[in-house]
Amino acid sequence: MSVPDSTGLPPVTGAWRAGDPPGRRQWFRPGVVRLESGAEVPDVEVAYETWGTLNAARSNAVLVEHALTGDSHAAGEVEPGHPSPGWWDGLIGPGKALDTDQWFVVVSNVLGGCQGTTGPSSVAPDGRYWGSRFPQVTVRDQVAVEVELADWLGIERWAAVLGGSMGGMRALEWAVMEPERVGALMVLASPAASSADQIAWASPQIHAILSDPNWQGGDYHAGGPGEGPHRGLGVARRIAHATYRTAEELNERFGRRRQGEDDPRFAVESYLDHHADKLARRFDAASYVLLTRSMNGHDVGRGRGGVRQALRRVTARTIAVGVDSDRLYPAEQVRRLAEDIPTARYAEIASPYGHDSFLIETEQVAALVKELLDD
Repeated sequence: MSVPDSTGLPPVTGAWRAGDPPGRRQWFRPGVVRLESGAEVPDVEVAYETWGTLNAARSNAVLVEHALTGDSHAAGEVEPGHPSPGWWDGLIGPGKALDTDQWFVVVSNVLGGCQGTTGPSSVAPDGRYWGSRFPQVTVRDQVAVEVELADWLGIERWAAVLGGSMGGMRALEWAVMEPERVGALMVLASPAASSADQIAWASPQIHAILSDPNWQGGDYHAGGPGEGPHRGLGVARRIAHATYRTAEELNERFGRRRQGEDDPRFAVESYLDHHADKLARRFDAASYVLLTRSMNGHDVGRGRGGVRQALRRVTARTIAVGVDSDRLYPAEQVRRLAEDIPTARYAEIASPYGHDSFLIETEQVAALVKELLDD
């Protein structure tokens, strides 16, 4: 896990590992998971967290889906087992948009992730790390596991399913795969299918990690501090983070200012370096590759007669939310998604912060969440 050691080097992986403090995590163990590819993953564990209380009718459950480097810790402070505060902390809790006095909120760590759910950094049944042996998963595989979690929790129908970015992909798949089980849907800053441009931005990120000498073909997890592919992961994060924000914000915030008299870096370089180091201490490089490839493969129309035909399956009351400054998943993509879902309306967040606005613009997102749940 991302616990600093005396060397100051990043851990071999920032993944949560058995023996680390559990924090607020609970676990569901579905056993063998069969993937679309035909591969099987035995002894799967799914980490999840909940807030609020499931009512007697089991009708007040809301599923929140995390993005690429998110996890089940959507609300709460930094604590043992949780190196980062809740990524939607401003939205989940008593009196907030997802009012936990009214709603039972569930957030699970995605299959292939690294914060308590089985993935490449997990130990396989043979006692060795999964590493390169972990099979590729699709967004549909991830949702299929969440369906099993819902069954286990006794939730026949979600009052709402919400997610942004990669989480929006899974939220959308829920509404297409299991339309009768989703009452309301919110897809934020996420398309019906990943475009060539988005896959192109992801490609150098993947190659940066695979080219790191410490990648070791994906089998690095048994190493010590500094022995993981943290340099490649850091490059990937720098590329990604630049797409998450806007040119206008970076120019206004940093300009051409240098970091300091004794630091020749531009301030914006220091900013990206900070985020790269931070991610290496809380995330796993192999999960980053695996999940990025899952996002590249996202296409709700695959095997369903195309996107428009697939989206006609959605019966949930839907708000598709774009961000006016998003250069990774442009608002126009989200608008088209809304046009193809019979029950959808389009809404747009106005922000200088780009793609990350679904995490930053709490007031605007909260108003939309309340609208979705109050109807």
